[in-house]
Amino acid sequence: MWSNAYAERWVRSVRAEVTDRMLIAGERHLRLVLDEYVDHYNRHRPHRGRGLRPPDWDNGTTAVGIAPAAEIRRHRVLGGLISEYQRAA
Repeated sequence: MWSNAYAERWVRSVRAEVTDRMLIAGERHLRLVLDEYVDHYNRHRPHRGRGLRPPDWDNGTTAVGIAPAAEIRRHRVLGGLISEYQRAA
């Protein structure tokens, strides 16, 4: 029962953040877009239920809420549709 709720939430996120905003040219293009989004979703996208940490937090990703004085770098995902931000090294 809960797995259906999790699947529906993920599909809603994908639609709202990606597929409703871009024209998909075919199955191959869809697979490439979804692969890139899954990487973003698991490594960079903040999740409220995890204290604004991504699911792969333990694998060395950066926390949300970096000090204002730090230099920030922007990384564009999916051709600029989504942006990821990291502290400059």
